[in-house]
Amino acid sequence: MDNFHYISSEVLTLEQLQEIISQNYKLELSEEAKINIAKCREYLDKKMATQVEPIYGINTGFGSLCNVKISNENLSQLQENLVKSHACGTGEEVPHEIVKIMLLLKIQSLSYGNSGVQLQTVERLVDFYNHDVLPVIYSQGSLGASGDLAPLAHLSLPLIGEGEVHHDGYRQPAMKVLQKFNWKPIVLQSKEGLALLNGTQFMSSYGCYVLLKAMKNSYLADVIAAISLEGFDGRIEPFNELIHYVRPHNGQITTAQRMTEFLEGSEIIAQEKQHVQDPYSFRCIPQVHGASKDAIDYVKKVFKTEINSVTDNPNIFKDEDLIISGGNFHGQPLALALDFLGIALAELGNISERRTYQLISGLRGLPAFLVDNPGLNSGFMIPQYTAASIVSQNKQLATPASIDSIVSSNGQEDHVSMGANAATKCLKIVENLERILAIELMNASQALEYRRPLQSSEFLESFLKSYREEVPLVKEDRILHYDIEKSVAFLQSFMIDLEE
Repeated sequence: MDNFHYISSEVLTLEQLQEIISQNYKLELSEEAKINIAKCREYLDKKMATQVEPIYGINTGFGSLCNVKISNENLSQLQENLVKSHACGTGEEVPHEIVKIMLLLKIQSLSYGNSGVQLQTVERLVDFYNHDVLPVIYSQGSLGASGDLAPLAHLSLPLIGEGEVHHDGYRQPAMKVLQKFNWKPIVLQSKEGLALLNGTQFMSSYGCYVLLKAMKNSYLADVIAAISLEGFDGRIEPFNELIHYVRPHNGQITTAQRMTEFLEGSEIIAQEKQHVQDPYSFRCIPQVHGASKDAIDYVKKVFKTEINSVTDNPNIFKDEDLIISGGNFHGQPLALALDFLGIALAELGNISERRTYQLISGLRGLPAFLVDNPGLNSGFMIPQYTAASIVSQNKQLATPASIDSIVSSNGQEDHVSMGANAATKCLKIVENLERILAIELMNASQALEYRRPLQSSEFLESFLKSYREEVPLVKEDRILHYDIEKSVAFLQSFMIDLEE
């Protein structure tokens, strides 16, 4: 039996979004949403029947053409032309998982009754979502300011029987799939094209997708760091709660508590140490990982607000009898947050690679490059090179996109957020982080074997037992590319409770 999520005015959280996606829920419009959409459309139709003065995007051109008045008999053609002319995306295709989130978030934004779309238009978007009819969308083309115009145009093309979609496992013309389901193309009414194209759903969907990965990888970074600490024969004192309560950043406290829990019962951490201090990459795990946690938490709040907002233009307020042209499509809140998130994730990778470097350096009784017979065997020498290369790329990708702006539309759109670029590179950063953490896990698990017969904690030993079923101990040189890929797959296979 299918599970359903009802689109309504109730707050949509990232945790709910994760559940909807992971459990493959179907969508359905609540009665509240249907009434809000229908009443707003009815108001707009009545308004346009008597409207003489121009209203931006409804009976005018777009962008710098906003002063060009369009006659009422051409309003439908105006909206269709808008969707076609703005479908100028290029580059790589947007991942299917993100396209599906885009559909969900566009439906959510249109459901509040401030956009003036037809009910059947939103219902068709619901049909696309429920039947896995995923529009072909491209990752390049949005300035992140007039909304995500080009990507959302490609999202909207199949509504009018244009463009392409992925369905039944392959890419095909949208009209072919519409005919399969006996769906007639939507005839767009006044304002509908603008409502579909104005909005931040490209940036928002990338951001939500990255955030879900970020929260998971933040947790895994702590787990892997604990294994590295054990492999390095590190000290427990830096995780004492007294240190963190006198500098009470939430992320720092959480990280220290988590590390202490992970290491509880470990024979390795409890043994007498020959060294007084550990390097920063071990000793400052709470401070560095914790700062990234706090950044993720901030970004999560920004996106929770955004995905529960109306982000098209103009906005319709039927009770006040007002149609107001503003700038809710501008992606600046998201651009800044995505840049911040990218920096925070890059730093998790940065400190991870430093722990990997310490583990292969022949310190604290560990063999050089974590392998028997170093010299004959190169062991884990080169995975650190790989991690360093990826860390360096992340530093380059973490350069903020939001500090840039390029004038467009003949100067009418004279400041743009570049939030779409922030979004696409943030996805690359979190994917890179997965690989950096996978390489640290390879090294940490190998190093810990040199502490035998001492045992780590029950939790970490259980984690390592599962890992060893996928990636065996390295006893002599082999092709480590496969170990890296298996380690990445191992980490990706975990489902993490986001509340945790």
